[in-house]
Amino acid sequence: MINKNGSGKSGMSNEQILGTRDLNVYPTQKHYYSKPVQLVRAKGARVWDNENRDYLDVIGGIVTISVGHNHPRIIEKIRKMLESDVIQHTTHLYLSEYMAVLAEKLAELSPGDINKCYFTNSGSEANELAVLNARVATGEQTIVALRYAYHGGTGVPISLCGQHTWKFRAQPAASVVHAVAPYCYRCPFGKTKDSCALECAEDIKNVIETSTSGKIAALIIEPVLGVGGFIDPPVEYHKRCYEIIKHFGGKYISDEVQTGIGRLGKHFFAIEDSGVVPDIITSAKGIGNGAPIGVAIAKSEVAEFMTGKLHFNTFGGDPYQTMQAAETIAIILEENLIGNANRMGTYIKDGLKELQKDFHVIGDVRGRGLLLGLELVKDRDTREPDTSGTASLMEIAKDNQLLLGKGGIWGNSIRIAPPLNITKTECDELLTKLKLSLEILNKSQL
Repeated sequence: MINKNGSGKSGMSNEQILGTRDLNVYPTQKHYYSKPVQLVRAKGARVWDNENRDYLDVIGGIVTISVGHNHPRIIEKIRKMLESDVIQHTTHLYLSEYMAVLAEKLAELSPGDINKCYFTNSGSEANELAVLNARVATGEQTIVALRYAYHGGTGVPISLCGQHTWKFRAQPAASVVHAVAPYCYRCPFGKTKDSCALECAEDIKNVIETSTSGKIAALIIEPVLGVGGFIDPPVEYHKRCYEIIKHFGGKYISDEVQTGIGRLGKHFFAIEDSGVVPDIITSAKGIGNGAPIGVAIAKSEVAEFMTGKLHFNTFGGDPYQTMQAAETIAIILEENLIGNANRMGTYIKDGLKELQKDFHVIGDVRGRGLLLGLELVKDRDTREPDTSGTASLMEIAKDNQLLLGKGGIWGNSIRIAPPLNITKTECDELLTKLKLSLEILNKSQL
């Protein structure tokens, strides 16, 4: 609650909120910092805490804010809907122009003949639906996923995850096998990104031949592995994966919850960078610019296998969420934010590589567009993950009014994913504050 004087101070102190969370919120709902920030206001790439201190937000919530916090066009659309008493909730049992408009937009922007949409509330639900559809379409159960991958927190997506930190001992592994990830910085085959024969892709073939019946339902794969630490494979990797998966009769699911809607700076969906038309694409997070919406988009021939059964999502496709997603897409296209993601992403990445020369804790700089990662290590030769250093850098950057993201199985990857309309001035601010934070980290480690 914001005070009427507009000071930005919350009605509850941080200590009160933390006490309530300890008592009334699941222990899995963790926060980033030793002294968490209470964010109460936002505009563009900037957010304010309850003490009216501003921060540059370059993780965009969690890779969710694609056109900036509280974009004026979205605010105006919401205001008009509220003033007109537009229905706030209606399921697909009734007609809604907002759902229809968004579905048509997504069909136009999807590659090839992908044109059937199923709206959900999250990426987890979208991936649940995609896997179900692939299993129904093929009559097979086995799904191939990647080590280090993350696909969500509901039943099947947990089993798809390739990281122990997201798995529970009591959670069954639902007919899932995992192949080697295209982790070029830590290639298990001793290759480099520019001199490999895509051995990691060939491991998918090996896993299918040795760990399945030889027939599979699908491969689910992120164009860039998000929670894994923005692991960015060679673009030709996905084409080879597609060839392999088709040989064994499976469907190709491209999980674009984090990479979609132009974030990589070239195509609306990142899988197009590799020249692949998947069977199903899933998306969420940035597609709604903060609204709780996800979607699975399939080829008609794949979606039609679901005919004859009912499948329901109570809030999937609600008017306000679908409106916000459609308006977000319109803003991205009309303001050429995909081009901006390419330009600003290149500018930031060049700046990060310059920082890498001066700070030996930076082992790797990777990513495309505005999905960029730094992997921190204790030693560049051994590449030992610097988990504690990464946690310290997060804290230091926060104190310097810069909000970063974190990922990777060892928690040693810094994730940078600002709004697609970030300005050059804000990019310079990011690099300046990051450099200052690295300098402080360096001194603390001496």
